[in-house]
Amino acid sequence: MEGGGGGGDREGAQSPRKHGGWITFPFIIGSFGCTSLASGGWLTNLVVYLIQEYNVKNIDATLISNVVSGCFSVFPVVGAVIADSFLGSFSVVAISTSISLLGMISLTLTSTIQSLRPQPCDHNNAIIPCSSSPSKLQYSILYLSLILAALGAGGSRYTTATLGANQHDNLKDQNIFFNWFFVTLYGAFLVSSTAIVYIQDNISWGWGFGISLASNAIGLAIFLLGTRFYRLDKPRGSPFTTLARVLVAASRKRLTTPLSTTAGNDDGYYYGEEHHVGKVVVDGVLTKSFRCLNRAALITEGDVHLDGSIAKPWRLCKVKEVEDFKTLLRIFPLWSTSIFLSVPIVMQGSLTILQALTMDRHLGPSFKIPAGSFIVVVFISTTVFLAIIDRFLYPIWQKLVGRLPRPLQRVGLGHVFNFGGMMVSALVESKRLKVAHAHAHHLDGQPEAIVPMSALWLFPQLVLVGIGEAFHFPGQVGLYYQEFPTSLRSTATAMISLVIAISYYLGTALIDLLHKVTKWLPDDINQGRLDNVYWLVSVIGVINFGYYLVCATWYKYQNVEIVVEDDSITED
Repeated sequence: MEGGGGGGDREGAQSPRKHGGWITFPFIIGSFGCTSLASGGWLTNLVVYLIQEYNVKNIDATLISNVVSGCFSVFPVVGAVIADSFLGSFSVVAISTSISLLGMISLTLTSTIQSLRPQPCDHNNAIIPCSSSPSKLQYSILYLSLILAALGAGGSRYTTATLGANQHDNLKDQNIFFNWFFVTLYGAFLVSSTAIVYIQDNISWGWGFGISLASNAIGLAIFLLGTRFYRLDKPRGSPFTTLARVLVAASRKRLTTPLSTTAGNDDGYYYGEEHHVGKVVVDGVLTKSFRCLNRAALITEGDVHLDGSIAKPWRLCKVKEVEDFKTLLRIFPLWSTSIFLSVPIVMQGSLTILQALTMDRHLGPSFKIPAGSFIVVVFISTTVFLAIIDRFLYPIWQKLVGRLPRPLQRVGLGHVFNFGGMMVSALVESKRLKVAHAHAHHLDGQPEAIVPMSALWLFPQLVLVGIGEAFHFPGQVGLYYQEFPTSLRSTATAMISLVIAISYYLGTALIDLLHKVTKWLPDDINQGRLDNVYWLVSVIGVINFGYYLVCATWYKYQNVEIVVEDDSITED
């Protein structure tokens, strides 16, 4: 859909629709549901697979899982940029899903062909050390499988959302699609984190990965079946080129001074072709902040053709392009706070699995919760509290204050719940260690021995983090989507994925550092001080919250206030 925004209705009314519409919905959502189920089926339980099938040490398995998860989160940004700049959404989704299928085939083979894995070890017997490590070939095949699976699944995730939204002409239908998109994402993750993980732990890894493989293949088939109904978007060139032009043009004119300092449109700056040839059209107004960048829009001899078009693109930019770049600079400090908001969540997700492996996971006499399924508590908590917040808390807020909470207020509440969850994690781990030390004579030298403490103690910390995500995740998406320049809005939502990717890498680096320089994270966590790790990330969370408050206080909304007012009017 070209033109976007409010122009979509007008275009749709004036010209016949070329495909698109709700007829594409079952194909796009059906395909997305299957591929999400497939990716969740291998990613959620990866730590356990590495430990049990590849004899990887606990902390090393956590580090590998975090790196893979980071790749899984950064590839959506790559996919979004390629879709916007070169191939379009349809091609990126089709190619990425095919790559993911190749990765799933390879990963399934590693779980079914014994020669692709090292000889199995008895992980419960600490008397006989495990000397069977994967060979270089086995590691190479495993890593290639993980890279292909992460590249394919990540590359198609948010691009599928863009493709689905582009099938509709009005904002209401687009919002309905986005709601179903996230419902499908959480639903698929819930199924993969419970049913598929249970099959992997209790039947076989081959069956578990095989189901994910079949789901991926079905998803690709469903997507291709809808090809003739899709409205295909055309690549519009990379918006990042424009941002680079602003920097280059400002640098090249750093010693140039304006010919006139008169206020208004005839101040020597370039506002666009229409204004330059005499039409009263002004797109953007230069602000005083980051004045050094204003020179990028300063007209000098030879910069503009007689028809008003730009003659030297790398020496002259529009005022609006300069202001768009400034907007990114203003919002960057807020965006950076999201990184250390996500780092504790990432670390908790991996470390919780290690905790669960050492605790009593039984529900009743026969059912045992898979360790990889505990993280699903966060997503259930997020889903439930999203409904509670939307239906109860926000309406109450609006009646008391007269408007809906602003995005920065929502994100701030998410910060509080987040470091609160880390503090609870520290307290629970302290209790687990006390129980482990009280039964030390039964547990010494057995890294995978079960501490006589119910794993349900892990639920409260996960619930708190889930509540926090219900506040800060939608708040960040809304803030970036509304505040980012229009040319970057398709990339704006993927910025969350970039934050998560950076957080995985930082979390991995922090875990590796603590593993090397402290005794907090040995392979046998019963002999470590995992509670100190949680206290450390709690302190980081509190400091980051203070940094966030400073950034939020100094930040001035560009577009969100208008949107919030419109929402308030709609609610009334």
